[in-house]
Parts: sequence; C-alpha cells; structure tokens
Amino acid sequence: MSEDGHGNSGRENGGHEQVPSRQRRRFPGISSRAYEHPADRSALVALRKLSGFDTVFKALSGLLPERSLRLLFLSDSVRVSDQQFSHLNDMLRDACHILDLEKVPPMYVTQDPQPNAMCIGLDEPIIVLTTGLVELLDEEEMRAVVGHEVGHALSGHSVYRTILLFLTSLALKVAWIPLGNLAILAIVTALREWFRKSELSADRAGLLVGQDLRASMRGLMKIAGGNHLHEMNVDAFLKQAEEYEAGGDLRDSVLKILNVLPRSHPFTTVRAAELKKWAESRDHQRIMDGHYPRREEDKDTSVTDSFRESAASYAGNVKASKDPLMKLVSDLAGGAGDLGGRVRRGFGGFASTTPQDQPSSDDQPPTDAPGRNTD
Repeated sequence: MSEDGHGNSGRENGGHEQVPSRQRRRFPGISSRAYEHPADRSALVALRKLSGFDTVFKALSGLLPERSLRLLFLSDSVRVSDQQFSHLNDMLRDACHILDLEKVPPMYVTQDPQPNAMCIGLDEPIIVLTTGLVELLDEEEMRAVVGHEVGHALSGHSVYRTILLFLTSLALKVAWIPLGNLAILAIVTALREWFRKSELSADRAGLLVGQDLRASMRGLMKIAGGNHLHEMNVDAFLKQAEEYEAGGDLRDSVLKILNVLPRSHPFTTVRAAELKKWAESRDHQRIMDGHYPRREEDKDTSVTDSFRESAASYAGNVKASKDPLMKLVSDLAGGAGDLGGRVRRGFGGFASTTPQDQPSSDDQPPTDAPGRNTD
C-alpha cells in the first residue's frame, strides 16, 4: 500500500495471485525530470530540431482521428474498471497516486498474444495492455509495467508515440505532405530513436511505482524469454548485456546500430542493465529519500541547461562504454595516437582492445583481440 494511498489486499482477483499489501513511498508533485533518462531528453531536443518536424507535427495533430482511436478501443477492447480487470484498475490508481498524476488515464486490455503495452493519445493519454502481457506477468511485474505507462503519461510521451504510430502505419496517407518520402523516413527514424530512449525513462518510472527491482528485472526477462523463470537467472541475463556492449569489433558496432534502427524498444538486456545501474545510483536514492524536482519548478527550468546536462551524460557514457565504436569516439576525443594506423588497417583494427594492445607497425596484418568470440 502506498503511503496515504491505495493498496491491494492479499486476495486473488481474476486468476492473479496478489502479494500481501506493503507500504510504498509516494512522490507528491514529482516532476518527470526526476526520472527521465538524459538520452530521452537529448533525443527529444534533436527530434524537435529536425527539419520539417514542426510541419508534420502540426499537420498530423489536426488530422489524426483521435476520437476514432478512442472509439475503436471502447468498442473492441475491455476497459479496465472496478468491474473489469479490477486488479489492474487498483494498480493504475495506485500508480497515479504514487506519481501524483491527478487525472487517471483510461486503460484498456486488447486481445493480442504478443506481450506489449503502450500509452497513446494527443489530447489525453490512453493506456493499452495486450492479453499476452497480462497473462505473462505476475502481480508485482505488472505493477512495474503499469507504472511504466503512467510514467509515459506524466512525461507527455503519448503525443509523440501517437505521431510515430500513425506515421509508420499510415505512411501512404501522409505522403502528400510536401517534404518527400525521404524526409518522412528521417522523421520516423528520429522518432524511433527518441522512443527507444523514452523507454529507459519509463522503466525508471515503473521502478518508482513498483519499488521492487527484482520484479522489474523478472518482467524484462519474461518479455525476452517467456514465462520460464525457473530456467533464467538475473545475473546471467545482465551479463548478456555486458557481452553485447563489449563484444566484437567495429563491424559488430555497425550491425548493432542496423539491428536496433527498426525497433520501437531498446534490447531487453540493455534495458535491464540500464535500470539496475540507475537503481543503484545516488539519483535514485535521493528520489526515494524525498529529494526530487517538483512540477511547480518546471516552468523555471532552462532548456539550455537541460540539454547541457544531457550532453554531459552522453559524454560520460561514451567514455565509459566498452563498445568498440564508442571507444573509437572516445579515442578521437582524447587524441589517441594510433588511430591513423588503426584506420589504415581497416575494421579489424578496431577490435575491442586499448590502443597499446595494437601492434605499432602499420604494415603488420590486423589481429583479433584476445578472447574475442569468433563464433
């Protein structure tokens, strides 16, 4: 039970075994800035600066059939309420109470075996859960997901998510906008990049609502590997993320970029690693202690300062990254002496090693880094 808020008893509801009530900290007046990932803010700033985005945004804002969208879910999905999926309704109200979101958004469950959830809407957010997700997750895992979607609503992500949804599914119908198909593709690509980053922010919101890191991790593992927790291990799952980031050479870095471009969400192991890192950070602890930015201060926030903080965070992540491409960027910024030789040796010269591990002669053939997986 959240402090001074809602809570669930240890009953069973709709076939879902619920854990006993426990207190959860509430965050009155919390600003979305408290949990937003710096990459989310940076990507959104970059998106808004993209040539033609304002034109598309204004055009679609007036044309998108949002009323039709709401009627579609009302007519062909199940609206969560005290009478329908009441355990989800309790979670939704609890999540809004914890994050101090005054107006509880409508939530629907729609028939789809693919586990998924989304928060959409231009005027007001709507939360949609698929049956595949509802059937996959236990009570505490679902609580983190509902908090994730409420975080999207509090951050105002639903507007851009709706634009992305319609641009990707109705691309032919917006082809008349005088920007050309390449410009539309650029906007879709930029929107996807932003949305992947926004998922990292919403994962943090889900943790603030659920206040159970293990449940958040379990949910991400289930989304990746199905309902087989007895076959999975959190530490091994997180090690996958580390291997993914550090493994291979520059060619693999390029393939990672190409693999993620068509995706709406970051890779699940990456999300788990990012969330665990934030859960162990001082920023998270300060929020839990009641020290966080307030919504009433948002109007006084400098966009320039926010962008500067985001850039600093990016720079720190690049410097600490084990990814070969990110190491190259860091080396370039630091003026590493052997870069010319590594470029001349080709992609094989960018294996995941430090510059001193590389041969000093440019004429020597490239070698793989020690311990590199060549499977």
